[in-house]
Amino acid sequence: MSNSKPQVLVGVETGTAAAVVEAAAGLADQLGADLVCAHVDDSSEQVEQRSDGTVVSTPLNPDLPFTEKEEIDPGLRAEIAGILDPHPVKWSVRALAGGPAQQLARLAQQLDAAMIVVGTREAGFRGSVEEFFTGSVAVQLSHRQHRPVVMVPLNPVLDDGLLPWERTE
Repeated sequence: MSNSKPQVLVGVETGTAAAVVEAAAGLADQLGADLVCAHVDDSSEQVEQRSDGTVVSTPLNPDLPFTEKEEIDPGLRAEIAGILDPHPVKWSVRALAGGPAQQLARLAQQLDAAMIVVGTREAGFRGSVEEFFTGSVAVQLSHRQHRPVVMVPLNPVLDDGLLPWERTE
C-alpha cells in the first residue's frame, strides 16, 4: 500500500489509547503524516489478509467461535475518535490478529510507515516480570524491523521512585 503522504503507525489498546494516540497524533502532525491506529488481538491469529486490508482470523482458543473478519472494537474506535477528531491529522483504524510486534512490523512494512509508536506496559510487578520474560512489544519491534520505534510512557516513575522491577509487590 503506497501512499504519497508519510504514515505514522500507532499500536492502541482499550483504556491506554489516550496518551499513546495523543503523542502519535502530535508526531504525525509535525511530520505532515497520516496516522494509522492499529489494535492487535493477540488471542487470535491471522488466517488471511484481503486486498481491502480486512483480516480474517481464527481464535487461538478452540472453544471460541471462528471470526470471519477482525474488526476494531466500537468502544476503542469511539475512544480514538474522541481523541483525534479535534486534531488536524487524517487518521484511520486497523484491526489485526496475532503477535503484536510481528503484526505491527508487518503493517508498518505495508504502509512504509515513517515510525511505529507504542505505549509502555502499566507499572506493576506482574507486568514487569511478564515483560521481562516475553519482551515488550517495543523491544521486539526494535530488533525485528528497521523503523524508529517511539515508546510513550503510560505510567512513568518520577524522580527517585522505585522502578517497577525494583518493587516487591
